[in-house]
Amino acid sequence: MTDEEFEEFYGSGVKQLVGQVYLVTGDLHEAQDVVQEAFVRAWSRRSGLRRDAGPEAWIRTVAWRLAVSRWRRRGRAAEAWRRHHREGRAPVAPEPDPGTVALVAALRQLSERQRRVAVLHYVCDLSVAQVAAETGMAAGTVKSHLFRARAALAPHLDDSADAVGSIMPEEHGV
Repeated sequence: MTDEEFEEFYGSGVKQLVGQVYLVTGDLHEAQDVVQEAFVRAWSRRSGLRRDAGPEAWIRTVAWRLAVSRWRRRGRAAEAWRRHHREGRAPVAPEPDPGTVALVAALRQLSERQRRVAVLHYVCDLSVAQVAAETGMAAGTVKSHLFRARAALAPHLDDSADAVGSIMPEEHGV
């Protein structure tokens, strides 16, 4: 991939990838950070990336791994903080869209694997085979996780949430 192709790829894909990672992590700033870091890592490999080979899957995987590493690091740091300090007050941030909040809260009810599979399939619009390849799961396992994720999400989501209707269609061929 040339410099120009990479810049075009970045411009056309960064927002979507941040949204996808946000739905998995539930933290917009974390999603922005890890996707940016993934693009930085991809920049150094741009000569080996091919646009037709789906570099977004590579970036999404790197971003996911970075998010998991950061989550683990934060957990250890938070535990150390609790041991040494009393409970403090978190800074106030502006409220996100209610539909997004409902979706992220519902996704948090799922296991990590179900959440990742559901986001990859419904938000990233990857086929079952593509999700299986990206996650290293068998296609049957992906289908099982999708079935269970839909069943688990149904009671937590209503039809009024705009974001939900766009990523959780009733019939998606699974």
